[in-house]
Amino acid sequence: MSDGYSQWMTASNANEMSNQHTMQALSWRRLYLARAKLKASSRTSALLSGFAMVAMVEIELDKNTPEGLLIAFSIITTLVVAVHLLALMISTCILPNIESVSNLHSIGAVQESPHDRMHWYIEMAWIFSTGIGILLFLAQMAILAWVRFHDMSTSAPIASTVIIFPVVIIFVAFAVHFYRQLIAHKYERSTRGLAELESMANDLVVVSTRNNSTVQSV
Repeated sequence: MSDGYSQWMTASNANEMSNQHTMQALSWRRLYLARAKLKASSRTSALLSGFAMVAMVEIELDKNTPEGLLIAFSIITTLVVAVHLLALMISTCILPNIESVSNLHSIGAVQESPHDRMHWYIEMAWIFSTGIGILLFLAQMAILAWVRFHDMSTSAPIASTVIIFPVVIIFVAFAVHFYRQLIAHKYERSTRGLAELESMANDLVVVSTRNNSTVQSV
């Protein structure tokens, strides 16, 4: 009987260690995903906000430019810079704390990373940089064409707007399709995880029942 009990204890400890390693592996996966998102957000935001600032500073304006175009251009440029700098600020504040943990060679070090607590801030930076920020940048390109070429030719800004409009539609369609596929993938993974947890719970109940019967026999 003692041999059966020791085997049960060994199997229980092995299962517990396996579960802990699985949870830590999932946490490491979330950490690396958060780090990748923050790096992409910081690079994209720095690049596009720089382009927007250069466009505002280097553009040549004349007195014949309609005031409505100037107001629209100044508003959209300010929004582009503000949105991307907000995403850049979030990435700059959170990324060093995640990088410092990701460079450690310890499985349990993932618990020191703030990537789970700061999940919503990371997602906000990702959406601002790769979603809203890019849409605003495309809108700025269309308005910039009107400001720059309105007194030379109306065909040039019209052509620019006609090109950008379907690009915006494709961009939005891809973003919606991408997030729907991502949500479906996460739902499937969660369903599989719940099924595995239920199977593990059933196994623990069976092992516990065997343990009780073993102890009573002893």
